[in-house]
Amino acid sequence: MRDEEGFRGEARGWLEAHVGEGYRGAGGGPGSEHESLDTRRRWERELGRAGWIGLGWPTAAYGNRTATLLQQVAWAEEYTRAQAPARLGHIGENLLAPTLIRYGSPAQKDRFLTPVARGEELWCQGYSEPGAGSDLAAVRTTAVREGPVHRLTGQKTWTSLAQHADWCFVLARTDPDARRHRGLSLLLVPMDQPGRVEVRPIRQLTGTSEFNEVFFDGAVARHEHLVGGEGNGWRVALGLLALERGVSTLVQQIGFEAELADVVRTAVATGAAGDPVIRARLVRQWAELRTMRWNALRTLGSGAGDDPGAPSVAKLLWGGWHQRLGELAVAVRGPAATAGPYDWSGERPYELDAAQRLFLFSRADTLYGGSDEIQRNIIAERVLGLPREPR
Repeated sequence: MRDEEGFRGEARGWLEAHVGEGYRGAGGGPGSEHESLDTRRRWERELGRAGWIGLGWPTAAYGNRTATLLQQVAWAEEYTRAQAPARLGHIGENLLAPTLIRYGSPAQKDRFLTPVARGEELWCQGYSEPGAGSDLAAVRTTAVREGPVHRLTGQKTWTSLAQHADWCFVLARTDPDARRHRGLSLLLVPMDQPGRVEVRPIRQLTGTSEFNEVFFDGAVARHEHLVGGEGNGWRVALGLLALERGVSTLVQQIGFEAELADVVRTAVATGAAGDPVIRARLVRQWAELRTMRWNALRTLGSGAGDDPGAPSVAKLLWGGWHQRLGELAVAVRGPAATAGPYDWSGERPYELDAAQRLFLFSRADTLYGGSDEIQRNIIAERVLGLPREPR
């Protein structure tokens, strides 16, 4: 524990020195993508210069420092408490990088991990498609080999932060004759290809556009940027999703704690905490959040990572929990929650406060990252051994 406390003190001291008026932000909460892009890009580079990106990687060969699991949790807690800016680079750091470390070639690691660790290149994830939703095996985007490159044609949707990304890791079909999950490959695609890659932001209920549609029209991906070998995309994709739905949820829950604390303070200030029904809902949220934290810690323990249902259980738990928190956030404010913080007829025609953004943004929590229905199918088939759903 002495090492963890020393690490926590170092992290707290660094954040206190660097998170000032110019950097202070929402800490990555719902709708926080509206924060200044320039500020958040500078912040990523600031983190990279100090080695704070890639703490969970198994090696410090890319300009990052490494940390134990407890130290990573300590860093995330201090980051949230400092109200540091919402991260732009979490997809590259927490999803792409561990995937390359596990499946990538030495050349791919050398090319891509250092810019991620420095905060210099941002990534997005090209998985979901219109008409396929969470069914990754139904991918229709194609990648055709032409000499040293693949040319991609197709559409991805609900692509987080695509409008800011330099690169996208794309699941595409490289063998058109193979059925479902066979014949898929994971390719690393540069986004700066005018006329070949088009990003269309999707305006959400929050008024912001974290999600996007991405259109590939002959976009080029070099053959050496194909991860895990041609036709092995399904195996790589499942490994990446386990990272998305598992390890990262522990850090996510620290942000949930801050949001719950805000809701409790509002309930006390408005008198809503005196209502026994509201009070019971607040207690339930607190108890369920503690349970999710213990479950996340359990799944990160020795041998628990082999549990095929653990990521899906985690996603089911936090998706529904966060939606209920959003509902509580407006319930404790009563009728005042229906009015905006500013006059919507003036210069700021549509502006929401934090509670309203939480309520509206969290409606998507049970859809993105794999819908609840998909998670239940995974648990039924891979854990309980029930018959596969007819397709």
